[in-house]
Amino acid sequence: MQLYFDNAATSFPKPQCVIDAMVAYQEHCGASPGRGAYAQAGAAKSILDGCRSLLCELVHAPPTTQCIFTLNCTDSLNLAINGIIAHHRQRNEQIHIVTTAMDHNSVFRPLHAHAQFGVTHTIVKACPKTGIVDAADIANAITETTRLVTVSHGSNVTGTIQNINAIGKVCGTIPFLVDAAQTMGHTPIDVQKMNIDLLAFPGHKGLLGPLGTGGLIMRQNMAEMIEPLRFGGTGSASEFPVQPSMLPDKYEAGSHNMIGICGLAASVEWIAAKGVESLHHHAMELCDQFINAVNHISDVSIVGPPTTKNRCAVFSLVFDESPSCIAKKLEEISGVRCRAGLHCAPFAHETMGTTEYGGTVRVSFGPFHTSEDIEHLVCAIEQCTATLV
Repeated sequence: MQLYFDNAATSFPKPQCVIDAMVAYQEHCGASPGRGAYAQAGAAKSILDGCRSLLCELVHAPPTTQCIFTLNCTDSLNLAINGIIAHHRQRNEQIHIVTTAMDHNSVFRPLHAHAQFGVTHTIVKACPKTGIVDAADIANAITETTRLVTVSHGSNVTGTIQNINAIGKVCGTIPFLVDAAQTMGHTPIDVQKMNIDLLAFPGHKGLLGPLGTGGLIMRQNMAEMIEPLRFGGTGSASEFPVQPSMLPDKYEAGSHNMIGICGLAASVEWIAAKGVESLHHHAMELCDQFINAVNHISDVSIVGPPTTKNRCAVFSLVFDESPSCIAKKLEEISGVRCRAGLHCAPFAHETMGTTEYGGTVRVSFGPFHTSEDIEHLVCAIEQCTATLV
């Protein structure tokens, strides 16, 4: 029985091959790629390059040198946002950025930090029932000084999936950054068909890799518009005191998290073998089962899309009691582990009208959940509501 329902924060459990790959790396390799010509360093480089290839193949991305490894999705979003802002500030150009009310603090906080330097941004509103953003509203928010449009593919609050195809089209030549924190690995993504210029992702959520991994996949020529945020050793061009301009070295200063990347490579191989479409189908079956069951329980309601259309396997629930109390009761009653609160997305809760409740109770499913696990969760919710006065 899987009692962990917080996969939107980080996935658990991981495929066994992930743990095996991490242990094998430490036992038999342990070297840093690019830091030597000996066999172990070469093996580490093969793992690193192989992981880039697997990630790019998963989302039909451009050449693998355009896949930049980062610490996590927040780090990736900061690289894209801060790097583009730095590029235009160096040219003394006005900077305006468009985002949405369904985005995460990983976007809002960098934008607010740059407001003191004259960088402006527009937060496009979303439908208060579904959380969906209209592409036409994105288009209307774009001005002649807009340098970036950034949109969360799947909401970490409501599970709402945005129409990335439509939004990508209205961006035109303006760089389009997509936050795939809640979708990459279990929701089909094609960066070329969807007109995505920059795809930020964590390795530890839907990709089922370890914490401390993530990346930013760029379309070709995007690196010309993004300044690096870190500077240091790359194992290349060591005779020069300046950061190399070639990719991926331009953005990957310092030693890589090779133990984590080994695990990530193994998890992406596992996902590719299962098939993203198959994993998505399984998730939607669980979502459909959950929605139908919860709709028959009084004193609890689902926030966001009412069906499996336009959603991923992330649900926000509202009860007639504070989210933190409900989350505690769910664990006490049935061992269910979930998350309560505002989930680092204040404007999403403001949009959905849940701020006054202190947020919501969030449950999120993973590929190892079964129909029986959903039944257990629903039973726990029923027992919990029965205790409410």
